[in-house]
Amino acid sequence: MTEISFSNVVIVAAVAFAAPLVLGLIPKLRLPAIVLEIGIRIAIGPSGLGWVKSDLPVQVLALVGLAFLLFLAGLDVELERLRGRPLRLAGLGFVLSLGLALSLGYTLDAAGQVRSPLFVGIVLSATALGLVAPILKDAGESEGEFGQIVLAAATIADFGTVILLSLLFSRNAGNVGSRLALLGSFVALVAATAFGLARAGRSKMLSGALGRLGDTTAQIRVRGAVLLLIGFVALAERFGLQTILGAFMAGVILRIVDPEATATHPHFRLKLDGIGYGFLIPVFFVSSGVEFNLSALLSSASTMVRVPIFLLALLFVRGIPALLYRQVLGNRRTVAAGLLQATSLSFVVAAVQIGTLLGEISAATGAALIGAGLLSVMLFPLLALMLLGGIGSRAKRTRAMTHAVCTPTNVEPIISIRYAFRWENASSIGERSEK
Repeated sequence: MTEISFSNVVIVAAVAFAAPLVLGLIPKLRLPAIVLEIGIRIAIGPSGLGWVKSDLPVQVLALVGLAFLLFLAGLDVELERLRGRPLRLAGLGFVLSLGLALSLGYTLDAAGQVRSPLFVGIVLSATALGLVAPILKDAGESEGEFGQIVLAAATIADFGTVILLSLLFSRNAGNVGSRLALLGSFVALVAATAFGLARAGRSKMLSGALGRLGDTTAQIRVRGAVLLLIGFVALAERFGLQTILGAFMAGVILRIVDPEATATHPHFRLKLDGIGYGFLIPVFFVSSGVEFNLSALLSSASTMVRVPIFLLALLFVRGIPALLYRQVLGNRRTVAAGLLQATSLSFVVAAVQIGTLLGEISAATGAALIGAGLLSVMLFPLLALMLLGGIGSRAKRTRAMTHAVCTPTNVEPIISIRYAFRWENASSIGERSEK
C-alpha cells in the first residue's frame, strides 16, 4: 500500500486560511485574494523556498477543486440575461474578440513569441465572469443597461472559450468534424438530462422529500448537486471532451432546472460555496501556484517581456470590442466595460496547464500568460471602478472594491487543466521541444 503523507496538505490549508485573513486585517491592501494566494504558493513552492510540493493528496484535492470551481462558475451563468440588445452586442463583441485574438496570435507566432496561435487566441478571449458579476452587483450596476451588457459579454466569453478549448484541444485524436459530432452528442445528453430533471422537479412527492431532507444530515440537495457534477464530468471524459466542459455544464443545468434556488432554499448555494471556496478550490489554486514555473519566466529578458505583451493583448482582444457599446453606454462606461472584459486569470491558469501538457505552449510562455492574468486582476477592475466613480455613491464603489479584493468567490470561473488532462489520460501525449 502506498504511504500517503498529509504534510503538504497542512501547508496548503494554512496558506489558504492566511491569505484572505491578511487581506481582511489590512483592508487598505487592495489586492485580490487569489493574487496573494498564488503569490505565496509560488514563494513556498519548488520555484521558491521549496517548502511544499504538489504530491498525491494535494493533486487529488486540487482535481476535485477544479471541478467545483467550474461547477460554481456554471451556477453563476444567468441565461435569462442573454436576450435583446445585450445579447446582440455581446455576441458581436465575442466574435470580434476571436478575430482579434487569432490575428494577434499569428502575429506573435511570426515574432517567435508563441507556438500555437489558435490556442493562445482562445486563452486571450476569456473574461472573469466570477469577478465581474459581484463587482457590478455591489456597485449597483448589475441591473442597468451597462451591467446587463457587460454580464452578457462575460457569460458568452465563458461559454465560448470553454467550448472552443474542449472542441479544438481534446484528447480525441479525430478531426474537427468527429469532435463536433461528439460535442453534439454530449449536448444532446445534457439537454435530455435537464429535461428529465425539470420533469422530476414538478413531482410534489419528490419536491416534498427534497424539502424535508435538505437541511438534515442527509443534505440531499448537496448530494444531488455533487452527483450531477461528477456524472457530467465522467460523461464528458467518456466522449473524449475536456472534463471542464462537463463540470461547467453541470452548474448551468442546475441553474436552469432550479432557477429559484436562492428564494426557496437560500442555504443551498451557501453550502456549495462553503465546500468549494472554503475547502476544495483554495487547494486547486495552491497547487497552481506551487506548479508555477518561476525559473522559466525569469530565464531571459525576452521571456519576461512577454508578461506586459500578454497583458496588453488581453486588453486589446477583450477591450477593443467594447467600442461596439459606445453609442449605448457613452465613452466613460465603454472604457470601463472594456477593462472589466479584459480581466482574466482562472481560465488562463487552467488553459496554460492544459497547453503545456499538449505541447501547445512552452513553460516560459505559460508562466508569462499567468503573470499577465495576475496583473489584469490587480489593475483592470480597480481602473474600471475609478472610471465609474462619477456614477453612484462612494459607499457603493467602496463596497464593490472590497468585494473584488477580499472575497474568494471572485475568482474567475475556469480552470487549471493539468488535472483535467489526468482524467483524460494525457500521459500519452508526447513532449515537444521548447520554442
